[in-house]
Amino acid sequence: MKVRVESYRELVGDDVVEDIYDAARKARGLHIAHINSTYQGGGVAELLNSIILLMNDLDIKTGWRILHGDLDFFSITKKFHNCLQGGRINLSKRKKIIYEGVNENFSAFTHLDHDCVIVHDPQPLPMIVNYERKQPWVWRCHIDISRLNSDGVSLFNYLKTFLLHYDSMIVSMEEYKKDIPINQRVIRPSIDPLSQKNVELKDSVKSKYLKKFGIPEDKPIITQVSRFDYLKDPLGVIEVFKRVRQKVDCRLVLIGSTASDDPEGANIHHRIISEHGMDDDICIISASNDILVNSLQSLSSVVLQKSLREGFALTVSEALWKRTPVVASNVGGIPSQIMDGENGFLVNPKDYQGCADRIVRILDDQKLAKRMGERGRQMVEDNFLVTRHVKDYINLVSSLTGK
Repeated sequence: MKVRVESYRELVGDDVVEDIYDAARKARGLHIAHINSTYQGGGVAELLNSIILLMNDLDIKTGWRILHGDLDFFSITKKFHNCLQGGRINLSKRKKIIYEGVNENFSAFTHLDHDCVIVHDPQPLPMIVNYERKQPWVWRCHIDISRLNSDGVSLFNYLKTFLLHYDSMIVSMEEYKKDIPINQRVIRPSIDPLSQKNVELKDSVKSKYLKKFGIPEDKPIITQVSRFDYLKDPLGVIEVFKRVRQKVDCRLVLIGSTASDDPEGANIHHRIISEHGMDDDICIISASNDILVNSLQSLSSVVLQKSLREGFALTVSEALWKRTPVVASNVGGIPSQIMDGENGFLVNPKDYQGCADRIVRILDDQKLAKRMGERGRQMVEDNFLVTRHVKDYINLVSSLTGK
């Protein structure tokens, strides 16, 4: 079934839909290209899938190019990602040659005669230097780059040699802006309420999917949905769960998937399985199944997002949309989604006991859980739906192209 803006009218109201149509009129006929490094796995691919389909429905011709890289390239760009969020890196000449070479080769067979080009994250960043540019280029950074260590500063200075060729940069939070001489704006991510991951499901469907993946419903469920990435702190999640279980009989589900641009994921998943796979109350699932994620986020008593660093964490809004209270780290874009004590709890990512105590509080107080769930749903409806996001992108390309 074709994705249409009109389908969202019942959810968001007439005014929101008409505002989108009004904004799109001035951009109609523009030809836009988005470039990133994977079609599935992670929030960027999910965002693009919904936004691109909706923009095409509005007669704004929007295409999607996936950068082709090998294991060496993606190992390097994963190191870049980790370094920009507090890790270390040896930024060797060899790494630079591989990084720039893959982008140069991809540019050779990627013809961009569009009105605007939007590049996502560091992987395809250098592409711009391989073109005789005739249109505005935008770099969309989905990473928290607000607190760089010494290696991060060196890496960002290297990336800046490409970034300064761009006309504009988009970040998810005001705090992520950098002191560089190009236009910067904040566009916060969103969820698609009509996607398989977020649409309302029948209770029978939810239970069917949990049963299919071997997840009993005989006790409260705590879930974290994330890539298998050390920055999502899956081992810390298990430590928190063990403390919760001392007070409340419950079950933990860790569900994630791996992506082609993240070669570390399989190793982290294997480690978790080897260390904790024999615990009957810990379900560790590697699957890319939106209906299962939807079911878990809906049926869980608490959703956890215990990230050490986080660009935004759309999994928080996904759970809040389903009226499930969230306990999450006070990092990155998470505080923009959670009002502490109102629609969930914010915690220090290293405070395992504090995190466990807040989960127990929700499990013990059904009135609190229900109140948080309702407020969470309203927060997402007001701020983090794809209809707002599409309008933000329309206004962006209109301003850059003079439409």
